[in-house]
Amino acid sequence: MSVDAAFTRKLPKTELHAHLTGSISRDCLHEIWLRRKAEEPDFQLDDPLEALPAGKADYDIDTFFPLFSKYIYHLCSDLPSIEYSTTQVLKDFSNDGVCYLELRTTPRASPTLTKDTYVSRILDVIDDFDWKDMTTYLILSVDRRVTAAEALEVVDLAIKYQRRGVIGLDLCGDPSKAVDVSKFREAFEKAKDCGLKITLHFAEVPSSSSDEELQALLSFQPDRLGHVIHINDAIGEEIKSRKLALELCLSCNVSAKLTKGGFKGHIFGQWIKEQNRGPIVLCTDDVGVFLSPLSNEYLLAAEHFRLSREDLLQLCESTSEAIFAGEAEKTRIRAHVQAMRLEMRAAQSTALDKGA
Repeated sequence: MSVDAAFTRKLPKTELHAHLTGSISRDCLHEIWLRRKAEEPDFQLDDPLEALPAGKADYDIDTFFPLFSKYIYHLCSDLPSIEYSTTQVLKDFSNDGVCYLELRTTPRASPTLTKDTYVSRILDVIDDFDWKDMTTYLILSVDRRVTAAEALEVVDLAIKYQRRGVIGLDLCGDPSKAVDVSKFREAFEKAKDCGLKITLHFAEVPSSSSDEELQALLSFQPDRLGHVIHINDAIGEEIKSRKLALELCLSCNVSAKLTKGGFKGHIFGQWIKEQNRGPIVLCTDDVGVFLSPLSNEYLLAAEHFRLSREDLLQLCESTSEAIFAGEAEKTRIRAHVQAMRLEMRAAQSTALDKGA
């Protein structure tokens, strides 16, 4: 049977590269805007349905980051907005068939809340969410534009809330901004020493893909890498030899023109053929902006790289080796996948019997 949207929605999927603020739907942003306009007569931001036109997903590196710094962060800057948007994001992922979610966010302060309160309230929402078949953990992100001291502040928050579900540390931010990433070594070493896992935005654009930067990032001993678009053969071999897990985001990279050749030219096609590599995980990155839920990423992978239903089941199964949680979660993911595999085989058998 061919792969269709119903099948990929039902797949028990693992999402490991999803930015909280970038995953907020436009309808949710609109609802937040309506509340704030009603409660704050002087609230000046435009309606999200105008700021983010319906169907627009072609944000590039120059328009993507200002969308957050100049708009979304200001709209979602109070506790009710953060709590409501987090709840809606969790619902959206759960409704799309995600069974395991690692959500990431950069701790943000505003006039009405501290970075500590921001992280704590997101964890409260996660704790209160009726998770059904989806478990959720939190990754705290360090923006590459901050100072070394500010990065250590994020690490301290991650350590403080480790027992409540903060599971890792990320390095993110505008990759077109030239920085010396080695300034973050102390922060990531401290995180690693305290048992936090490490994921890094890696080789996202050519300007942040020099050998010097990529070797510095690899020296942080990451567990996973995100994007991994602009690498040379030597870096690729090192990634492969370490069996690092890769978080690959098809629609984000194609829509933002971070990769050439459209979907068929995406680096996913190269990595999926490699032998003796680490796990590959399809991810959304910012579904609220690029409008492609995880089920659609699997559908796109099947369409452009000729993957079968069993190929997608194996892909879902292998993601269990990339997650930051322990063996119990890995076993749960594999059990979900095996249950769907058995269900699919039973349906095929029934169809054959009826046709006989």
